[in-house]
Amino acid sequence: MQAMPATNPSRLILASTSPYRRALLDRLGLPFEVVAPAVDETPAPGEAPSALASRLARAKALAVASCARDAVVIGSDQVAELDGQPVNKPGTHPAAVAQLRSLSGRTVRFHTALCVLRLEPSRVAEVVVATDVRYRALDDAQIERYLRRETPYDCAGSAKVEGLGIALAESVRCEDPTALVGLPLIALSGWLPEFGLHIL
Repeated sequence: MQAMPATNPSRLILASTSPYRRALLDRLGLPFEVVAPAVDETPAPGEAPSALASRLARAKALAVASCARDAVVIGSDQVAELDGQPVNKPGTHPAAVAQLRSLSGRTVRFHTALCVLRLEPSRVAEVVVATDVRYRALDDAQIERYLRRETPYDCAGSAKVEGLGIALAESVRCEDPTALVGLPLIALSGWLPEFGLHIL
């Protein structure tokens, strides 16, 4: 007798407006909603980049879950680090040029935090996945050509690795390649069945 397909009665919400995270979650083939979390992302004094990513991922999930207590909510955040200091989103072309000059030939660690939770009944799973990206040695002409083609001003480290930004990397070391884009799907795929959401 053929097994009946699993049902997914739980409501799934992505606590993020990031188009990159939304595209990643789409890959799992589950219906989900997107809700913008109202969270202050200001780092606490002396807060380590990995701790900041973890705190913000949980805060985003909790902010949305407070209005949907029986839903499964996904929160995620990413903080890049160089020499113990955060690497921010450049925002503008001149800032991206300066950032890529400073990262040329260097290794940046991207901390991608994931928090999946439901308030009723209570359940939470959390992880921070680290990815080390070594940038190629880049000259100003290469930096300008890249930025004119991709304009990655909303990306920490000025690189969209899911696009042309991968050409900036000399190497990428990580247990989960999707973590670098913004949502660790390997961990998420393992946890969702525990929350009653079956992917396969």
